[in-house]
Amino acid sequence: MSEQLEGINSVLEALRGGRKIEKIYLDETRKDQRIKSIITLAARNKVAIQTISRKRLQALSHTGMSQGVIAVAADYRYYEVEAILENAFAEGKKPFLIMLDGIEDPQNLGSIIRTAECAGVDGIILPRHGSAPITPAVVRASAGAVEYMKIARVTNLANTIDILKKAGMWVVGTAPDARFLYHEADIPTPVVLVIGGEDRGIRRLVREKCDMVLRIPLYGRISSLNASVACALVAYEVVRQGGNGRS
Repeated sequence: MSEQLEGINSVLEALRGGRKIEKIYLDETRKDQRIKSIITLAARNKVAIQTISRKRLQALSHTGMSQGVIAVAADYRYYEVEAILENAFAEGKKPFLIMLDGIEDPQNLGSIIRTAECAGVDGIILPRHGSAPITPAVVRASAGAVEYMKIARVTNLANTIDILKKAGMWVVGTAPDARFLYHEADIPTPVVLVIGGEDRGIRRLVREKCDMVLRIPLYGRISSLNASVACALVAYEVVRQGGNGRS
């Protein structure tokens, strides 16, 4: 199976990250440095390039925001949770994972992946149902960070938590009615940070399996933050406390 990646960042990072790319279409009028970088990387990776007219490229575009480049690439390859853990332990780190429970908006998912990559997160866990999959829209929203993030899809989050706990992971959830504030708690490591969807938060069974549930203080009239913003705040608190294994 293949998918269409559009935009300079998406295509550049796919090339840098080693994604298999079948072909790249370039607007024949684009000559800037970033397009030249794509041409150089494509040649290095032996990827065919076809220059076409802007009008034809626009006709091929699914988003209308191709920035003069479209790539036909292999679908994103998901990882097994066990492989993500093994890789982190092999690097001598305490694994730092993010589990997403009900993030259905591709823009939110892409933003979370971008934050996770910047924060040194080792992997992200998604449910197979009730979650946005990795699509070209997610790749674009992540600014290409998808290409460097190990992402797993699992059938049951609660069962996966049991597996993670057996591997020595602590599970920390987030909820607006939690007792402890995220920036005042000592967050244990290695850690799995659980972020719920904006509409219903973490599901009951998943929350019950958390070792700790934290909240972000809200002082205005809106009852919740965007999920990607909430994830960024708590993820970087883990980093501040030295919990990403790189501090």
